[in-house]
Amino acid sequence: MKRLPVETLKAFMEEVFVRIGVPAGDARICSNILIASDLRGIESHGIGRLKMYYDRIKAGIQKPVTEISVIRDKYATAVWDGNHGMGHVIGFKAMQTAIDKARQYGLGAIAVRNSTHFGICGYYADMACQADMIGLNFTNARPSVCPTHGVEPLLGTNPICFGAPTDLEFPFIYDAATSISQRGKIEQYAREEKPTPQGWAIDLEGNPHTDTKRLLVDLVKQTASLVPIGGTEELSGGHKGYGLSAMVEILCAALQQGSFLNQLLGQDDSGKPAPYKLGHFFLAVNIDFFTEIENFKKTCGSICRELQHSRLFPGRERIWVAGEKEYEKQLEVQKLGVPIIPNLQRDIEFMQNELQLDMLNFEK
Repeated sequence: MKRLPVETLKAFMEEVFVRIGVPAGDARICSNILIASDLRGIESHGIGRLKMYYDRIKAGIQKPVTEISVIRDKYATAVWDGNHGMGHVIGFKAMQTAIDKARQYGLGAIAVRNSTHFGICGYYADMACQADMIGLNFTNARPSVCPTHGVEPLLGTNPICFGAPTDLEFPFIYDAATSISQRGKIEQYAREEKPTPQGWAIDLEGNPHTDTKRLLVDLVKQTASLVPIGGTEELSGGHKGYGLSAMVEILCAALQQGSFLNQLLGQDDSGKPAPYKLGHFFLAVNIDFFTEIENFKKTCGSICRELQHSRLFPGRERIWVAGEKEYEKQLEVQKLGVPIIPNLQRDIEFMQNELQLDMLNFEK
């Protein structure tokens, strides 16, 4: 495994986006969001996803130039159509607009349709935290998760994200899929040539599916499913993950009259590749409309500290709160650089060669 300096890798990603037609300002937004994922140690959504965007733009199923249509805009709310542009740009502008509306009305909510993959949800919630607000955001995704008591992949991994400022060194940011694991983690396991852990996925007969490379193929073929949080049974709480995933699907399709479930397969009626037509929902809550921001931060920090210092489970050394591990990982990655495993290096070198870029030298 090699490591590359954060700023060097960020500049490389920005240049790749520019070379494939993304305007310079938008390319900067995209690379900022991708490098934020690598900084937090979320390797599934950083440089590891760059080739996915590269391939989709080259295939014509994602537009490098983002043209947002405003369908409705009333007081604290708006509905946007992303027209299959860059999801990062759509997400950034949507959350910024939600924040701006919340400054005026106390709440700001933007519903989006016809978007594309936008990276980690946590980036957008953190935008709200930096503005002394609570941030929530959701997105649906291409079908890969079965409902409880089912085996057919209908729901996306449909993450839920909540962020709140605290008086700690980091905000509280919960960002997680409503499935046991998200597809990006499976892709990371494939790059690392590791099996998928037992209980994460099943085939159409309900049997465990642990062959990672085959699982990625079977998910596309819809002959395998990821499992919702809680597993396949109600006894273990599988209905809770399933219910939350369905909630996200409603927030990301019904308000904006967007696509849902199998309409998000990324295929046209003939089975040829097509835009994914994802939906998002962003909400900013202006804390100052409810209480003084410093009192809010102190209460949030107190909740976190009490959790951190509660009695440990036998054999465990520490209790974390949401956002803490990512904060500590960011300090490490800023100092040591972003880890690049061999299979990821090959993807990067492919893009370097295709675009005739000479920005990263893996021999050093």
